[in-house]
Order: sequence, then C-alpha cells, then structure tokens
Amino acid sequence: MLTSVDADLIRVLADPLRLRIVSLLARETLCTTHLVAETGARQTNLSNHLKVLREAGVVETEPCGRFTYYKLRPDVIASLAGQFADLAESARAAAEKKRACP
Repeated sequence: MLTSVDADLIRVLADPLRLRIVSLLARETLCTTHLVAETGARQTNLSNHLKVLREAGVVETEPCGRFTYYKLRPDVIASLAGQFADLAESARAAAEKKRACP
C-alpha cells in the first residue's frame, strides 16, 4: 500500500524537469553547471528543483571545491518501484474479485 510519504515522492517526481534531472542523474553524478547545460533550465530554477529533490531524499550532494555535485539515491527509487510492483501484483490477484453491490 502506498503511504502519504510515497504519494509525496510521486508528486515530487511528477514534475517534468525534476524527472529529467533524475533521469540524467541515473546515468552519472553531475554538478549544477552540467545540469543547466543538459536541461536548458535557468540556474535558479534548476537549483530550486534540486532543493526539492534533496529535501525529498531523492538526491544527495557531494561538495567538490566550489562546485556541488548531485547524485541519485537509487534505494529511494527502488523502494518506490517496489511499491508499484506490489500494487501490480495485488491487482493481478484481485482481477476476478468483485464486491457485490448492496
């Protein structure tokens, strides 16, 4: 069963730019400069989205000199994927169940 925490995470990932950021970070650890170049987003907009992802626990930071690198936390994504897999399995099992109307 999805919890309110999972629902919040789904809302965080529902934004197209944040989903693009997550997709990019799934391939490699990147700094803000790289993400600006890859997404075409303005730096301030991108930083706001990264803050949301960081606060949701989806990404973590790694300081490197004057740059901050971002990397995806695969355990968070895997946990959410597992919740959806459980929902799909429940739906398969309940496909023939039908509650009678009163």
